[in-house]
Amino acid sequence: MSHLELFDIELAFGEHSVVHHLSLSLEQGRIGCLLGPSGCGKTTVLRCIAGFERVKSGRILLDGNLVSSSETHLAPERRRIGMVFQDYALFPHLTIAENIGFGLRDIRSGERNGRVRELLALVGLLGQGNKYPHEMSGGQQQRVALARALAPRPRLLLLDEPFSNLDVELRERLSHEVRDIIKATHTTAVLVTHDQHEAFAVADEIGIMNRGRIQQWDTPYNLYHRPANRFVADFIGQGVLLPADVISDHQVRMELGTLNSVIPVECRLGCGNSTHSCPVEVLLRPDDIIHDDASSMKARVVKKAFRGADILYTLELASGARVLSLVPSHHNHGLGEMIGIRLDVDHVVTFHEDSEEAAHAQAINALTC
Repeated sequence: MSHLELFDIELAFGEHSVVHHLSLSLEQGRIGCLLGPSGCGKTTVLRCIAGFERVKSGRILLDGNLVSSSETHLAPERRRIGMVFQDYALFPHLTIAENIGFGLRDIRSGERNGRVRELLALVGLLGQGNKYPHEMSGGQQQRVALARALAPRPRLLLLDEPFSNLDVELRERLSHEVRDIIKATHTTAVLVTHDQHEAFAVADEIGIMNRGRIQQWDTPYNLYHRPANRFVADFIGQGVLLPADVISDHQVRMELGTLNSVIPVECRLGCGNSTHSCPVEVLLRPDDIIHDDASSMKARVVKKAFRGADILYTLELASGARVLSLVPSHHNHGLGEMIGIRLDVDHVVTFHEDSEEAAHAQAINALTC
C-alpha cells in the first residue's frame, strides 16, 4: 500500500477548474515532486494534500486512511503533516531552538529539548540554538524551517518552493542537503517547484504538471530520455524536433541518418504491422549530437553559449534546420565555422507530426489501435 495516494482528484474555484482528474502515489520514505510552470496547479495540489483546500471530487489517502473526498475533509491539524514554506515563516521573537520546538509544547521539557538538540545536529546547526532568525543566513533559516517541520515526526512533509528566495549557488547546495536530511529521517515528502534542477536534485519521482494535469509521473532519468509527450520533452532539458520517416518496424530515417529503435517505432496513423513511410519528428538532445572532426557530416555554428567545462552550440544543418550540441569547452569554434558532427542516440523518441501526444517513447507502452 502506498503511503500517499491521490485518486482522480478535481478542484475548482467557483466555475474555474484548477485541477483535473489528477492521480499519483508515493511509497514510504520516497520524495516526490510536482514540477511545472507557474499557474499549472502544483501548489493547489499541495494545499489539497495539506487540507487547506477541499477537493471537488476524488480521494486523498494517507497511510491508507481517507483524509479528503467530496464528502470527507480531515482538518489540516489532524493530518500530522509538516510544512516548509517559501518564506520560511519563522517566529522572529523566538530563538532557533524555540522555533524548532514550537510544535512540541505538549511533551515534557526534557524530551522536547532532546528532540531539538537532535534536529539541530541533523541540520548542521548544533550550538546555534540561542540565536534568533535575523542572525542566520537564508540557507540557515531554511534548515531551521525544515527542522521545525520534522520535529513532531510528521507522517508526511510538504515543501512549497522552499529554495526560491535563495541565490543559485546556495539553492543547488541546499537542495542536496535537504534531500540528505529528509532521507536520514525516512520521511515521505512532496516538493513543489518550477525549477527542474531542484526537482532532479531532491526527488525520487517527479510529476510534470500542465494546466492542472500530470503529464508524466516518472523518474528524472525517464522524464529526460523517455518523455511521454511533447510538453514533457520541451519542459525537461533542452532539445529540438527534426522531421523523419518510419522506414521499418525498427528504424526511422532523418537528415542526420537512420536511427535504430529497440522497440518497434509505431506511428499513430498506422493500425497494424505496416507503419512504414509514416512522418514523425525525432527528439534530439544536446548530448545526442557529438562533435567529431573526422566526420564527413558538417554543420555551421550559428550560436554558442560558454558554460565553463562545456559550450552549448546551436548548429545549422544543410536543410536550414537547427540542432544543439554540448561540446567540451576546449573545442572552441567561431560563429560561422563548419564543424564535423555525428549522432550518438541511445533513446529514440518520436512524436507524430500532427499530435501533441507521443507516438512512441522507448520503454513506454506502445499505442494500440
